[in-house]
Amino acid sequence: MPKLIKDGAIIENTWELIAKPEGDAAEVAVPAGHVIVPLSVWIAQKAQLQTRNDVGVWLDSDEFAEDIGEEANRFPVIGVNFPGFMDGRAFSTARLLRERYGFTGEVRAVGNFIRDQLCYLRRCGVNAFAFANPEADLEVALKSLADFSEYYQASVDQPLPLFRRRA
Repeated sequence: MPKLIKDGAIIENTWELIAKPEGDAAEVAVPAGHVIVPLSVWIAQKAQLQTRNDVGVWLDSDEFAEDIGEEANRFPVIGVNFPGFMDGRAFSTARLLRERYGFTGEVRAVGNFIRDQLCYLRRCGVNAFAFANPEADLEVALKSLADFSEYYQASVDQPLPLFRRRA
């Protein structure tokens, strides 16, 4: 079973990520068990899937937190996809889910992010990291969550800026 980093620890990944369909999203077979479906599948099959509490959703880089909005808190997991490590739109999506919609569940980075982005992703509200590269060294990646010990700016994980914390 593949592993991931969640809340600062390496754990088993018990969720299956369903790929974005090339055809009709309504025709995608969603298996039983913990699954994270693409937003298009959720929208197309919402009537059937909303009765399940083991379904998460993932947003691609061209999809927005506003696309699920207040409905975010019904999901145990929301994935934010990085099609490439230089595409940073998922940072904004994660922060909006946490701050605008008050999402308290798991925000999982999926796709092609890199180890050097982990501490910044955590500051935006991401608390789980599922690397697309199966060769990624999770022990090394885990250490990168502590790349910096202090930040000047406020963020999701530290809502007070440094000057307020010093007062």
